Amino acid sequence: MTSSGAWDAIIIGAGAAGMMCAAVAGQRGRRVLLIEHSEKLGEKIRISGGGRCNFTNLHTRPQSFISENPQFARSALARYSPDEFIALVRKHRIAFHEKHKGQLFCDDSADQIIALLRAECDAGRVEWRMPCAVQSIAREGYGFIVQSDAGTLRAKRVVIATGGMSIPKIGATDYGYRVARQFGLRIVEPRPALVPLIFDATQWQPLTAMAGVSLEVRVRAGAGSFDEDLLFTHRGLSGPAVLQISSYWNSREPIWIDLVPGVSDQALLEQLIALKRSSRQTVGNALVNVLPQRLAAHWAGLQGIDSSDRIAELTDLMLRNLAGSLKNWTLTPSGTEGYRKAEVTRGGVATDALSQTTFEANKVPGLHFIGEVVDVTGWLGGYNFQWAWASGFAAGTAI
Repeated sequence: MTSSGAWDAIIIGAGAAGMMCAAVAGQRGRRVLLIEHSEKLGEKIRISGGGRCNFTNLHTRPQSFISENPQFARSALARYSPDEFIALVRKHRIAFHEKHKGQLFCDDSADQIIALLRAECDAGRVEWRMPCAVQSIAREGYGFIVQSDAGTLRAKRVVIATGGMSIPKIGATDYGYRVARQFGLRIVEPRPALVPLIFDATQWQPLTAMAGVSLEVRVRAGAGSFDEDLLFTHRGLSGPAVLQISSYWNSREPIWIDLVPGVSDQALLEQLIALKRSSRQTVGNALVNVLPQRLAAHWAGLQGIDSSDRIAELTDLMLRNLAGSLKNWTLTPSGTEGYRKAEVTRGGVATDALSQTTFEANKVPGLHFIGEVVDVTGWLGGYNFQWAWASGFAAGTAI
């Protein structure tokens, strides 16, 4: 097919959603062209899950996604479930395992998922232009004309699968948002999500010595609450608990952390009072019962208590305040580590502009938006890949 030929669909962006959409449409007999601006295929897939790709989550449900319209994701997720992608993984003889809370990973390498998607595209006779940049997209009659490095391209439909702005070093851009604005679609303000939180240097200085300490906590912000591991860093907090809550955190608002989630407030206080009455331990040693050793030795000092003091010397009020600090540590981040460390982008093309079954723009027939570029953001743990598969499948069956 020449550069001036017409396709049923041009899909811009050969990530997880784009390749899924292309494969589904191609295998339905549609003439599909897939355009990717990067030289390497599926880099975000390749680096995910520590190189093993956390490709879905068994517990996927609409409540595991954040959006201005929480109901938008329901249709696509119901039509393409984790079981259906797992069947595709099995078809390609890819060994996998469940690591934690329904998270599925390849036993070997994320490259296997990229190969799976490429093979499925090949089965649908999908054509490629890669690397190939797109300069412009315009309406032409009942279709579209795309100006690109590969020349002038025409199609009945265009699918934008360019992702968000997370991890710019592997080629992430705001291109999808610019296309949406060009055609009059509203954008929910994008921001980094699943990202470490940072704190004012002066505020955080007393805690820099804790860098590397990890423990399971319960963390809350906005409507979010997660029981996961937290990791202290030189600049702030990371680990699964913080990545999860970052999607719910809003600038200048506090987060609340329970450092001892397995014990009730009252039980913790009673435990400390019992130690006061029966133990000659120092406060620091007493806290080792509920905190990692390095943090235990440091925490009392943060509350104005010398960790070398005997716990028997503390008043009940001091113990109550100490217990309260462990159960309800309140602190306000100064920001995040930004898109360079964010796993995904929250926000994007507003869902009120799209059909929830076809992902077609309501006011621009033939123009679809799928995957991360849409205002649907999943939790950490394979949910965002499942959204890519589900939204790609929905658009692919509509082309």
